[in-house]
Formats: sequence, C-alpha cells, structure tokens
Amino acid sequence: MTALPSTFGNGIQRGRAELLMFVRDRTALIFTFLFPALLLLLFGTIFGKDDDQAGVSASQVYAASMIAYGILNTGFITMGAGLALDREDGTLKRLRGTPLTVTAYLIGKLALVLFLSVAEAVVLIGVGALVFDLKLPDASHWLTFAWLFVLSVVACSLIGVAVSAIVRHARTAGAILNVPVVALQFISGVFIHPITQLPTWLINVASIFPVKWMSQGFRYVFLPDSMKSLEAAGQWELGRTAMVLGAWCVIGLVLCLVTFRWSESDR
Repeated sequence: MTALPSTFGNGIQRGRAELLMFVRDRTALIFTFLFPALLLLLFGTIFGKDDDQAGVSASQVYAASMIAYGILNTGFITMGAGLALDREDGTLKRLRGTPLTVTAYLIGKLALVLFLSVAEAVVLIGVGALVFDLKLPDASHWLTFAWLFVLSVVACSLIGVAVSAIVRHARTAGAILNVPVVALQFISGVFIHPITQLPTWLINVASIFPVKWMSQGFRYVFLPDSMKSLEAAGQWELGRTAMVLGAWCVIGLVLCLVTFRWSESDR
C-alpha cells in the first residue's frame, strides 16, 4: 500500500511550484533582488566616507544592517502580498478542494521566502564585500548568522501571513504593507546609525518589533566588537535578540492560526 504524501512533503512540493511561478515573473524577480541592493549602493556611496568608528565606514554599517531590510522586504511583503493575491484570484479556494492543508500551503510559502531571502542575503553580502570592503566573519559569527537568519525569516513571514488578513484587495497590498516596512527601517537603526541619534521613546517603540534586533544582530556578525558602543544599550544583546525574535515567531504563528482564511467568504 502506497503511503500518502506527508504534510511536509506536500509543503515542499508546493514551495517548488511557488518558486517556479516566481522565477517566471521576471519583473518580480528583478525588483525583489535589485531594490535592496540598489538602496545599499546609494546609501553606501553617499555616506560611505563617514566613519562611525575608526576603521569602520558607514557603507560597511549599511551593508550589515541592510540584510535585515532584505529579509523584511522579502518575507513580510512577499508573504503578505502573495496570500492576498492567492485569495483574490481564487487560488486558495481551488487549493482548498485538494489534499493540501493550511500547514502544507504555509510551508510552501515559507520555503519560497527562505530561498529568496538566502539569495537576497548573498547579493547584499556580495555587494558589501566587493564594493564596500565588508569583512566576512569567522565561523562562530557565521553560526550566529544562521540562527539569526532563520528566526528573522520565520518571524517576518508569519507576521506577513497575519497582516494579509487585513488586505482586502491585492492591488492595495503594496501600499498597505510598505507603510510599516518603511517606518520600521528608519526607527530600527537600518537607515539611521547610530540608533542613539533617535529620541529614546522612538527607540523604545522600535525595540518592540523584530527589525531593530535583526539589524543589530547582523551588525554583530559583520562589524568589529568595538561597534557595540554605538548600539542603544552599548551591547550586542544577542540573548535578548533571540528571545524577541522567538517571541515574534510564536506571536506570528498564533495570529496565523486565528486570521487565516481560504477565501473572503470565510471571514
């Protein structure tokens, strides 16, 4: 007797289909990868001669911080807009009539986001290393990069799924989802560094959300230890970073279970 495909197996197959559809959309492919890299080139070129600390240029700080932006842009927006479109064009309704479960569908979407995020990180690190002399980390820092990267992708993707529930029309998804993305970049130390230039209350607001901890974590990975003095607490706070990102993974999962709908009529 032939065993039925597992939920994980169905999810991976769905992820493969999602990736093939994404790759065939050349416009989405180009802008997903080029926009964060273009921003890095602009910020790095404009402010590259400014030194935050002896031996570390602003362009190198941006190169490290922008990895967080790439993950947020890829995970949150791709997931949120993708679900909104699938719900509006009837894809979710058709999938509901197949053996594909909600979990398998979300695994497929997450697999797509994970693949895109890895590719995005490779592009940003490559630009940082080749153009702005960003130093590649040692093995222990790469290990930190691995768990930080995975937690960041999962947290941003699950939040994107939850937020997609408030997107009524796919054509408005970009406008709705980009508002929190842009706002969080500026108050989380991605575009403005050191973050201590911001008012204390704004830093406290940013500390609630994952982006501040993501960008701070990636700066730890790629920048020398002396740069920790420019962080809000004067420390890298890796333990707190893991706790905050882990908490957002749990919050995002709960919100997904509460808000996910196959179609508008299920609301």
